[in-house]
Amino acid sequence: MDRRSEAAERRGHGHLLLGRARPGVLRAPHGNIDRLWYIRRGLLFPGNADFTDPDWLDASFLFYDEDARLVRVRVRDSLDAATLRFTYQDVGLPWLNAKPSGGAAGTLDKIVRVAVTRPKMSRSRKEKDAEEEVLVIEGIEVPDHSTYVKFDVFVNAPESGDIAAATSAGSVALTPHGVLHEERMRSSRKTVARFGIGDLLDDIGADGDKTIVVSIVPRSGCDSVTVAAGVSIGYAK
Repeated sequence: MDRRSEAAERRGHGHLLLGRARPGVLRAPHGNIDRLWYIRRGLLFPGNADFTDPDWLDASFLFYDEDARLVRVRVRDSLDAATLRFTYQDVGLPWLNAKPSGGAAGTLDKIVRVAVTRPKMSRSRKEKDAEEEVLVIEGIEVPDHSTYVKFDVFVNAPESGDIAAATSAGSVALTPHGVLHEERMRSSRKTVARFGIGDLLDDIGADGDKTIVVSIVPRSGCDSVTVAAGVSIGYAK
């Protein structure tokens, strides 16, 4: 260790763990892992039971205690914060029941997410063969006729990570129209997009969902494009 690193370590600002007191004990709290586990155990979601795999529960590690005695600690010993004699303040979880707002999608100058209620869920094969479930985006308005416009549409795409890895319902691409400048200033292009999503919902396991989240992802020329009427579900024979 050079003098600079050694001095930083003594001040507690270094990244080395050589001078830290029991550094392993602090890694989980520093990573917020203990609190995440505490919150998870308190959420009363169906199937939110603790892990029961004995191979995991009985996995063990050796540590020295405060009297320099070697002790064995199993994973099951650290699952309940109360047994470790500490807890966290119970505060609100505003994100728990948060959902994207429904209705009109607005301006497509960024990714727009809309929660859409489905009129029917878990339809039989016969019903699906008789009517295709259709995602309808109404009131698409493009003010500039000379602009190439393209946006993609996804269903239940993750809010973080690579949205392109999600399943796409399709795309909307509008080519420029050769109109006079005066006419272009007086009127805008308006259109509707429809996507059959029956097979898509089956593929992503969302056929039983009452609500789906539709993500509209701008790709080109969408800064002034609006979706005024909103997003809905319909059925087509």
